[in-house]
Amino acid sequence: MTEKLYYISSYIKEFDAIVTECRKTDKGAEIILDKTAFYPEGGGQPCDLGTINGIKVLDVQEKEGEVVHYTAEPIEKNTAVHGIIDWDRRFDLMVQHSGEHLVSGFINRRFGYNNVGFHIGSEMITVDLDGEITKEELRETEIQTNKYILENHKAEILCPTPEELKTLEYRSKKELSGDVRIVRFAGGDTCACCGTHVDTTAEIGFVKLISVQKFHEGVRIEMLSGRRAYEYMTKATDENAKISALLSAKVFETSAAVQRLLDENGQLKFSVSDTENKLINNIASQYNGLDKTIVIEQPDFSPNSIRKLAAALIEQNSGICFVFSGNDNDGYKYALAQKDGDLRSLVKDMNTKLDGRGGGKPFFAQGSLNAAHKDISDFFKSID
Repeated sequence: MTEKLYYISSYIKEFDAIVTECRKTDKGAEIILDKTAFYPEGGGQPCDLGTINGIKVLDVQEKEGEVVHYTAEPIEKNTAVHGIIDWDRRFDLMVQHSGEHLVSGFINRRFGYNNVGFHIGSEMITVDLDGEITKEELRETEIQTNKYILENHKAEILCPTPEELKTLEYRSKKELSGDVRIVRFAGGDTCACCGTHVDTTAEIGFVKLISVQKFHEGVRIEMLSGRRAYEYMTKATDENAKISALLSAKVFETSAAVQRLLDENGQLKFSVSDTENKLINNIASQYNGLDKTIVIEQPDFSPNSIRKLAAALIEQNSGICFVFSGNDNDGYKYALAQKDGDLRSLVKDMNTKLDGRGGGKPFFAQGSLNAAHKDISDFFKSID
């Protein structure tokens, strides 16, 4: 059984040990030490990384009481080694995990909801609850948690006896027995946990609860603590400052300025759409009643506009209607239609000869052609 130094202290950064087993693999080796400060992945917390005798530790997992270090190279059994933890990563994970404990603890105290899922991602931390809270309640929880952090409470690690465990109030995702490790922030949270944590809440800095959204039977909260929270808020502030400058709006009035812009854009789109519809109807009216192939090139038309013009043409014509737009360098978008027709064979032939892609219904197809304008014109002359 590996001696787990990270349970003696979360602040052990370097250690000496002996290799008790080394199994070579296709990607390196699986190394077991008589003792280790490398925390294995578990309980929503990622594993530690670092080096053993200068060799990179790529992953750490616990299997049947043994901590397995997945390394880039093998190290012979009985070798004396020196391990170094990637401390910046470890401390960040300690901060994120401790911040999550406090948030989950205060929510449990106030609402009675349980943390049923927790994950420390590379960018965001998620907490899943079995009940729903509002954005306002999320903000109240954030204020309460940060007030507690500033009071600089100490963390306690408890290993109660089975008898003591029966009378101890603590959070846990499942019923526990035997040796149980309890992490307690007095007045904040008491929870069964195998992870690493800070000694005092001041080391967390502050927490930022980013969002809350419906998830399964409860909600999922996105949150950050410490350095991650600071960097997130800095980036958000910088982005808002850029938006403020672009819109000539005060930093606390950017959302109102964006809404005004969206309203104006909506009105402009409506006006453009109305003008375009009139243009399409006007073009289509010039071809009414023709019982022959109609080919129309309309410069600067979007695929949607091409589709609408083709649809308008077949309302008044029984022949094949082909609308396209583009240029020889970038290719052409097209719509091919015939009321009550079956164009599948024609579309297949056209796509083959004109390097095209697309399809649709038997009477209506859309796609693109990577061919020269002359070749497109010649193709439709051949079927007329």
